[in-house]
Amino acid sequence: MHIPWCVRKCPYCDFNSHEVRGEAPEQDYVRALITDLELALPQIWGRRVYSIFFGGGTPSLFSARAIEELLAAFRARLNLAADAEITLEANPGTFESAKFRDYRACGVNRLSIGIQSFNPAHLQALGRIHDGDEARRAIGMAQAHFDNINLDLMYALPQQTLRQAEEDIDTALRFGTTHLSAYHLTLEPNTLFHRHPPPLPDSELAADMQDMIDERLARAAYRNYETSAFAQAGRECRHNLNYWRFGDYLGIGAGAHSKLSSPHRILRQMRYKQPREYLQKAAAGSAVQEEHAVSPEDRGFEFMMNALRLIAGFETALFAERTGLPISAVERPLQEAAQRGLITRDHLRIAPTKRGQRFLNDLLQLFLPPGRPA
Repeated sequence: MHIPWCVRKCPYCDFNSHEVRGEAPEQDYVRALITDLELALPQIWGRRVYSIFFGGGTPSLFSARAIEELLAAFRARLNLAADAEITLEANPGTFESAKFRDYRACGVNRLSIGIQSFNPAHLQALGRIHDGDEARRAIGMAQAHFDNINLDLMYALPQQTLRQAEEDIDTALRFGTTHLSAYHLTLEPNTLFHRHPPPLPDSELAADMQDMIDERLARAAYRNYETSAFAQAGRECRHNLNYWRFGDYLGIGAGAHSKLSSPHRILRQMRYKQPREYLQKAAAGSAVQEEHAVSPEDRGFEFMMNALRLIAGFETALFAERTGLPISAVERPLQEAAQRGLITRDHLRIAPTKRGQRFLNDLLQLFLPPGRPA
């Protein structure tokens, strides 16, 4: 579920997020989300829902009352598992302790907090609205009400040193949250940083930062289970694991994406991106802007683009289960990947090697359909 408003658009962000002007139209948007869900219900009849993810944008701009109304509407309309993982993304500076308490009371059971850094200079360079002290306070407030918390961090930041990256990781580890995500800052198209690149660490220093993060988190008993994700035992993000295993999901909200499989096709959808247009289209019963069936030629690549992010890889049988194709459909790129030392494979499992994890883009390009640009 996508909530597209932020206090400020960060210069590195390529997500569908929009600076809020005044107040976000909370009630209108809640009604649109419920309408959008109701229109999509025939596509998911009979399916059980195991996770709900409020992403953004900044979902913590919305009141707990709005989140409670949405969750009540979902429980009334969906076959929601009793132990469903319900995650809400939050940014420091957009909530207070009472808001966290109320989120927990209405059914949210996992928080993902966008810290990015504890260093004030780096936070300023990233365009964040909080400082390091606010980040620490936010984590403390969250821990008073939640026992399942992810912290989002970034590294290879403008003019960041290895020591400064270490300080961010060590600060995060002192809180002992169940999950940490550490993302390499990349200059994405259609962002301010792409148009006006800041001075970033070179590739060698960035690699040293990645090695440091891997080593420190492993020493603290966090398992690196996906390229950028680290979890304490049994606390992996179930929602994201579903993405990486090429599972199905329904996306509602402005710019939200869906992947829905049936025996005969895999359908991808995208909702209208602009919030005002989405509100109009949802009210008119036509929130979906684009949809297409994934061709057999693209299924292998799309599966690998997700599953090879998993450090442990995937069971070989999962490929046929999720794509409808035999594993032999990607035999040639699998052979080349193995010859280049990018994967290990046997009849039960396929997994990226350390080299494959480090050069993931090179590995994935082997699975591109002929004629598709890299």
